[in-house]
Amino acid sequence: MSKIRVGVVGCGAIGREHARRIANLIPETELVGVADFFQEAAEKTAAQFGVKAYASAEELIHSDDIDAFFITSSDPSHAGYVLEGLKAKKFIFCEKPLAQTSSDAEAIIKAELELGKKYVQVGFMRRYDRGYSEMKRIIESGEIGDPLMIHSAHRNVSQAPGFLSNSAITQVAIHELDISRWLLDDEYEEAQVLEVRQSKSTKGDWKNPLIVTMKTKSGQRIDVEVQCSEAFAYDIQCQVVCEDGLVNLPDPMQVTVRKDAKIKKGLMTDWAQRFIEAYDIELAAWAKSIAENGEPNGPNSWDGYVACCTADALIKSRETGVPEKVLTIDKPELYK
Repeated sequence: MSKIRVGVVGCGAIGREHARRIANLIPETELVGVADFFQEAAEKTAAQFGVKAYASAEELIHSDDIDAFFITSSDPSHAGYVLEGLKAKKFIFCEKPLAQTSSDAEAIIKAELELGKKYVQVGFMRRYDRGYSEMKRIIESGEIGDPLMIHSAHRNVSQAPGFLSNSAITQVAIHELDISRWLLDDEYEEAQVLEVRQSKSTKGDWKNPLIVTMKTKSGQRIDVEVQCSEAFAYDIQCQVVCEDGLVNLPDPMQVTVRKDAKIKKGLMTDWAQRFIEAYDIELAAWAKSIAENGEPNGPNSWDGYVACCTADALIKSRETGVPEKVLTIDKPELYK
C-alpha cells in the first residue's frame, strides 16, 4: 500500500509534535499539509516541514491529496471537524475529547454507523503507555484475581489560559475516565464529584482539588484525585486492587542522586515529558492498523462517546451533589 497522506488541523504544541511524528517517525505516513484557525500558525508549521498550508480546516479535510487527518485544535472544534471528515470518508485521529457533549458524540456515532466502517480513533494515549499496558496484561491474566477498585491521581503544575471549572473533568480527568474503564473492561453505572477543602495556592477561578468517583455495572469503584494546578509535579498514579493482590502503575524511570545526606530524584512537570513514548507507540499503531487492516483499531468513537457521557454525569453531579447515572445508548455492533 502507498503511504497514508496525512494532514494536521491545529498547529499548537501537540499538533506540531504529531506533525513531526508523521513526517519523521512513521514509515506508513506522509505529512501533506496543515491548517489552523490562525493562518500565520499554519504557514509557520508548513514551512517547518516543507508542506502545504491550507486556507482552512475544511479545505484540508476535503482535499483529494489527503487520506487521513489529525484534529489537534481547540476542544470546541473537535466534533464539527470529525463530522466533516466523515462526510469526506477520511480517516480521523481526534485528540481527546471526541466532543464536548454526549449528544455531539452520539451524532458522530450515527454518522459513522451510516458509513458501516470505523474511521475515527480518539487520542487516549495512556492505553499505549508501557506501564498501563503491563497493568492490563496482569489484570487479564487473572493471577491476582478479579479487580475490585482503582485508586488514582492526576496532578498538574499549571493550566493554560481559558481553563474552566468543568475543564477539570473534560480536559484533565477525561483520561482517567477512559483508562479506568479500559483496565476494568466494564461500563460505568454512576459517577460523582466530591469537593474537598480547596488549595489556597490555586491561581484560577476553578475548583482545585476535586475527587471524582465512578461505579461500574459490576460494582467496582474508582476514585480519582484531580489537582488541576499548583501540584508539586505532573504526577500520574494508578493502583488497581484485586481479590488476591494489587498492581501499581510504575513511575517513569529516574536516577537518584545522593548528596548532602539526602537522596534526590527528579519528577516531571508536564504531559509531554511523561507520555512522549506512548504518543510514539500510539501513532505508529494507528498508521499500521490502517495500512494492514483498512481501519484504525485503537480507542474508537464509542470510547469517546462513553467518556463524554461520564463527563456529563460528573458535571451534573457537581450541581446536584449526589451520584448521577451514566446514561448511554445501546452499544452498536460496529464497536463490539
